[in-house]
This record gives sequence, C-alpha cells and structure tokens, in this order.
Amino acid sequence: MNKFYITTSIAYVNAPPHLGFALESVQADVLARWHRQQGDEVFFLTGTDEHGAKIVRAAEAAGKTSKELTDENSENFKALKSALNLSWDNFIRTSDQKVHWPVAQELWKRLEKASDLYKKTYQGLYCVGHEAFVTQKDLENGKCRDHQKEPEALEEENWFFRLSKYTKDIEIRIKNEELRIMPETRKNEILSFLSDGLEDISFSRPAKDLSWGVPVPNDPSQTMYVWADALANYISGKDGIKKWEEHPADIHLIGKDILRFHAAIWPAMLLSAGLPLPKAIYVHGHILVDGEKMSKTVGNVIDPFELVKKYGVDPVRYFLLREIPSGEDGDFSYKKFEERYNGDLANGLGNFAARVLTLASKEKKLGGKAEEGIGGKIEAAKAAVLRKTEEFKLNEALEALWSLIHFGDQYVNEKKPWDKEQTTDDQRLTTIYNAVVILDNVAAMLAPFLPATAEKITDSIHWSDGKLEIKKGEVLFPRL
Repeated sequence: MNKFYITTSIAYVNAPPHLGFALESVQADVLARWHRQQGDEVFFLTGTDEHGAKIVRAAEAAGKTSKELTDENSENFKALKSALNLSWDNFIRTSDQKVHWPVAQELWKRLEKASDLYKKTYQGLYCVGHEAFVTQKDLENGKCRDHQKEPEALEEENWFFRLSKYTKDIEIRIKNEELRIMPETRKNEILSFLSDGLEDISFSRPAKDLSWGVPVPNDPSQTMYVWADALANYISGKDGIKKWEEHPADIHLIGKDILRFHAAIWPAMLLSAGLPLPKAIYVHGHILVDGEKMSKTVGNVIDPFELVKKYGVDPVRYFLLREIPSGEDGDFSYKKFEERYNGDLANGLGNFAARVLTLASKEKKLGGKAEEGIGGKIEAAKAAVLRKTEEFKLNEALEALWSLIHFGDQYVNEKKPWDKEQTTDDQRLTTIYNAVVILDNVAAMLAPFLPATAEKITDSIHWSDGKLEIKKGEVLFPRL
C-alpha cells in the first residue's frame, strides 16, 4: 500500500475563517479522498498558526489575551471540518507546547549545529501583515502591496539564518523536479526569485518585544521568528522528525502569497537540518469577490459557514472546485454561485439522477451488460478525471465528469425509454440499465469532490449477483 501525506498551510488565527481558506481546505480534501479511493494510506494535516505580532495586536484590539483569541479562532477553523465535510486526520496548533514546540526547537538546534544561525543587530522594515522583513522592492508607494500598510522601521538584535547558502541547491532541486511546483507559472515565479540570490533572514525577535511564541533554545532573550516556528508544523503534526525522515509530505497545498516561505525558506531549513524535502508544492490563487480582493475594510469578506448554511455543503464545495481554476485566481459572486447551482447541480446532475432513478425504480427486472459505446464513454471520462486530478486541475476534472452527465442525459433523451410505442420492453430495460451504469460511475468519480451527494446516489443503487435494485432517493438539489 502506498502512503500519501498532504497538508494545507496552517491558517493564521488573527481573524475567523474566510472563503479563501475554505477553498484550500476543500482542494486538499479532494486530493486526500481521491488517494484513499485509489487504496493509498493517506494522512491529511491541517491546523492553525498562532504566534507572531499580528496575533498579539489582534488580541489587544479585541480586549483579549493572545491565548484567548487563538483558542477561540482555532475552534472556528476546526469547525470547518463538519461545515465543509473535510476528512483531515490531524489538526496541529503551533501554541501546543507539548506536541509542536519540541519539534520547532529541535529543528532550530539542527540549524545551529550546521552553523547556519548567527546573531547580529539588524535595521529593517517589518511588515506585520506578512510577519516578515521587507525591502523597498516589495513596496508600492511606500506601502506593502498585499496589506496596503506602511512597514515599521525596526532596529534590533536577532538571530539570522544563512538562507543565502542554499540558493543554488534549492534552484537545482526545483529545476530537476525533485521539488515539484505546480502550476508551472508558480515554478517560474520562484525560479525568477531565486535567480536574484537569497539573502540571509532574521529568524528571531527580542522576547521583550514579542514574548508570544516559541522561545529560542538556550537563549530566553529571543523568540523564534513566526515562520521558523510555523513551518515546523508539517513535522510536528505528523509524529515528529523520524516520521518525516521516513516519509516527507507528498504535497503542501498553499496560497500564492506564501510561496516564497514554502519554496525557499522551508527547503533551506530542511537542507540545513539534514532532512528530506517535500515532494511537491501545489499553489492556488485568491478568491476575488465581484472582481475585488476580499477585505474587512471593504466589507466583502465571505463567511464559509454562512454560505453553507444558505446553500448546503456540496453546492459550496462544487462552486469552489468548479468555478475557481485550481491554480489561479477566481471570482465569487452570489449570481455566479446561483447560476452554477441551478445550471450544473439542479438541472444537470440532480435532474439526471432523478430521471434515471425514477425510471429504474419502476422496473422489477434490471440487469445485463452495458453497451460498448457506453463503456467507452465512461472509461474516457475516468481517464480524463484521473489525468486532470493528477495535474491539479480539479475544475477541469469536474468539467470532464459533467460531460459524462451531459452524455447520459442526451442518451436518455434519444432512447426515450418512457415511450412504449417506440421502444420494446427489452430496449427500454437496456436503456434504463445503461443509464444506471452511467449514473453509478458518475457517483464513484464524484465521491472525492462531493462525497455526500455521491453517497446519496450510491445508496439508491444496489447491485446483487449482476441484478439491480433501485430505490428512488430524495431530490439532490432543489432549484433555487
């Protein structure tokens, strides 16, 4: 049995979950479920990133301690499991002093042992939004491009990590696909970034200025830089360093804004620590709302819990997976959502399933063998879904699956099994049998994407010694 280890990034808990993290969670869930379906032994990790200045400031603004804020928001992120029907195996919190801190500190000691940590006084511009020092080339009109805030000028004594030492090594591993970056545009982006050469990076903050975090081993005057601590979650969340050595992550699934941390800093830390690299980094884009970036200031942040409450779990999963191209930015609007729901779910899959199950439930003798043309269409759809899933083009995988649903609809329309004047009993039974075979295969391919819907369909179809028993199920997607 093959092993498969996938992670999301860990969500920053300065605010409740928004639709962007829901997208990442659902994409990772599809890949985890798909690998389980292939018979692999899957471990799916997610969690929360709970340290850093941004947390401290958000807690102060809310009149809470950092622990109160992180405890509260971490529970909100955990609640996505039931809200979005996620199948993760572990949820790691970086404030967990028993599970996470020892691993983060052990990694630090390994970097120190490799002579890759040194102390110096540093003057620089710190972006609290990124929890990172930035340079003038990262700014636009003096402000961070992503957060639209001026960085803070800091002068402090920090530990530094010799990131510059690993530029060439990382570049080679990305180019030879030892560390695969998908899609290709993101691979080219990080290679362009590496071509300028990496600079050593501040890896700690003075504890007097930031005590909320993991203490630097043997130096209580310093707190580990939030990213040095956070990235270690991929090891602490799966039973520690020994397990990572045996099987590192197959896929880190992350947003495009944190690519540099995962494709430059993280590989460098692992190389310094003498540990294997992850096999791949899959990068998704951002969700815009009516063409604009989600922002609390603009007031257009979409709450995934409210969306699920209004439309249901699988419609939300379907929209995120089908409407948003897996590796690119996509746009959310309620109009687009309802068009997808009515067009693809209610009138598409829902209508096809209802027609087939209604026709089949009236027959007592259903059995036989699928027509050759039907089998060919199903196999072609399976191959396309497999290929597109492996390429991290989940939207195109669903497109291929929906073309099979469309074919099934056309097939039933052409054969008209309800028209007793134009079809014999044998023809009618053959047509209905073929339609059930198509629907059953659609459900099997659909299971990683819309698990609850797939289960409802398969619960209606019972095979016994080559014979079929059908029970008509509930309406899958009532029209809006």
